[in-house]
Amino acid sequence: MKNSVKPAVTGALAGLANGFFGAGGGLFLVPLLTRWVGLPQRRAFATSVAVILPLSLCSAAIYYYKGALALSGCWPYLLGGFFGGLLSGRVFERVPLKLLRRAFGVLILYGGVRAVLAL
Repeated sequence: MKNSVKPAVTGALAGLANGFFGAGGGLFLVPLLTRWVGLPQRRAFATSVAVILPLSLCSAAIYYYKGALALSGCWPYLLGGFFGGLLSGRVFERVPLKLLRRAFGVLILYGGVRAVLAL
């Protein structure tokens, strides 16, 4: 596959995951960005964060248009997420890459187990 197609396909997969699951595009993006596109691990994490914002805004707009989004309930999460994002952005470079990978893996595993057990 041509190099110009890989980023578009990667973004499309992240957008699908984000739209279907309400987020989670980053769970697909980081592995695809590192293994398929060839980005270094830290750059893949940072790129994932930058890509998820517009994807989430697009999904949120569609959910809002369809009447499935209650904006009044979002504010506490937005406020907490804002401060969590500030904190993580400031300490990101100081966290060992091995710890980031393991934490990411645990997060994926936790989400997968919860999804399977909820069936």
